Amino acid sequence: MGRTKTDPRKRELFQEMLSLYHPTNMKEFSEMFKDMFAEGMQQALEGELEEELGYSKYDYKNKETNNSRNGYGKKKLATSMGSVEINVPRDRNGEFEPQIIKKRETKTTNELEEKILSMYAKGMTTEDISRHLNDIYGVDVSDSMISRITDKIMPVVREWQSRPLEEIYVVVYLDAIHFHVREDSIIVKKAIYVAIGISMEGKKDVLGMWVGENESSKFWLTVLNELKNRGVQDILIVCVDGLTGFDKAIEAAYPQAEIQQCIIHQIRNSTKYVSYKDLKLLMADLKNVYQAVDEKTALSALDVFNEKWGKKYPKIGKSWKDNWAKLSTYFKYPEEVRKLIYTTNAIEGFNRQLRKVTKSKSVFPTDESLLKML
Repeated sequence: MGRTKTDPRKRELFQEMLSLYHPTNMKEFSEMFKDMFAEGMQQALEGELEEELGYSKYDYKNKETNNSRNGYGKKKLATSMGSVEINVPRDRNGEFEPQIIKKRETKTTNELEEKILSMYAKGMTTEDISRHLNDIYGVDVSDSMISRITDKIMPVVREWQSRPLEEIYVVVYLDAIHFHVREDSIIVKKAIYVAIGISMEGKKDVLGMWVGENESSKFWLTVLNELKNRGVQDILIVCVDGLTGFDKAIEAAYPQAEIQQCIIHQIRNSTKYVSYKDLKLLMADLKNVYQAVDEKTALSALDVFNEKWGKKYPKIGKSWKDNWAKLSTYFKYPEEVRKLIYTTNAIEGFNRQLRKVTKSKSVFPTDESLLKML
């Protein structure tokens, strides 16, 4: 690509500025641009007032109003270049409403707010953001101001959380991730309930996130009923972990839905107390079960597994047998889509993102501050 041609008049003006300022480093360049910005803003405000009054500064002959200029008021603007002071022209009647920088505005556009929201979304604390803005831009922004700016996300969150959903989802993954929150002066463990759906068109979507007490089937029923109220009439397959009572909550809200207990969770629970020297061989034998070509072959592989490992680890085979009805749902479907059904990789990948942005905070002051960051 060729270089864009600069307007000769702009080049001439810029050369004049360079000869006037003689900047030798980035700080001096920044000061030059701040002065240019302040002067440009000043001229724009003067032009706005002139338009408002209908006559130029000394053209009293064409004055057709009883209003007039009334000096200036100083104003500090927070910009990405740092703090810039300008003189805002005033009118005697107090009717002048500047548009380029409104009366109570102290920031240029939403640039600073966008930077703050971006840093907050990456997991930076309000203290870190305040220090960063001061170091980089020379702008003093208090923790409370940052909190007020990030609070603006909450109406958007509430709108997103109550938006209408699709009528049918092929698969819905349900899982919880835990955080510590301060409540009544004590630190308690809270669960963030997450639902991710795959639509009939194959689109993956986070359906919602809810803050609740430690994970329970009762709260999951509340979540499922909310999904129903937002338009979800049917779910073909619900993928869950092995939480007690989960199946009853699903059956109460979506009696036609098939339940698939997450194989990955089942494997983790199965191998929790297995000796390290046995782990590799035992996992290979378990793989013959859950990656079998059909359910009949899988059950045969489970019998073989029990014969080999049953005496040493009796609880593993028993757990797979007891939960088989919910573990084997995916065998009804083509091999190409089984892995999509029997693992909760989609939701666990999302949970990893949540952990990444929250790792800088060990305790959240409120439920809302937790939800806001997520």
